[in-house]
Amino acid sequence: MGYRLQDVKVNFSHDLKIEAPLVSMESKQGEILSIPRWIAEVLSTEKLVEVQDNDMIVALKQAVMKENVQGDFDLATLELDFYIKVNSFTKRLPQDDRDKIESMLNSLIRKRQGKIIRLADSSKMTADLAKKLTIEERALFDYIHNNSSEFKKQIIGDKK
Repeated sequence: MGYRLQDVKVNFSHDLKIEAPLVSMESKQGEILSIPRWIAEVLSTEKLVEVQDNDMIVALKQAVMKENVQGDFDLATLELDFYIKVNSFTKRLPQDDRDKIESMLNSLIRKRQGKIIRLADSSKMTADLAKKLTIEERALFDYIHNNSSEFKKQIIGDKK
């Protein structure tokens, strides 16, 4: 939700004037303005603006390369909203490009998921590890850690 509230630059392809209860905007064709992402998404689907966003294909390629050089128990750092940004960017691409990105994304997810499972099974979340994980990965880590701990308690018992 927070990601969609952030401003993004857009290039207006038409003169536009919007008056709504919570939104008021006026622009000329060719003008570049920063507007909330959710408004940019709506205007983009109507072909009224072109979103000037970061190229997430480059960011995804870099993330895959960084992850591949890390050890089995070490994760590269991803932005908290990395997957949200990749998915938002991907929705605006032609299907052929989406398929290529999906393949890269699946590769990154598989590699990171394996590491997260091993880490979550063997230790608690540390501040250093939390900084490296996305929102979704933190939820996965907590889920695995809690269930793994519960499983061990069932077998070994609660040692206090």
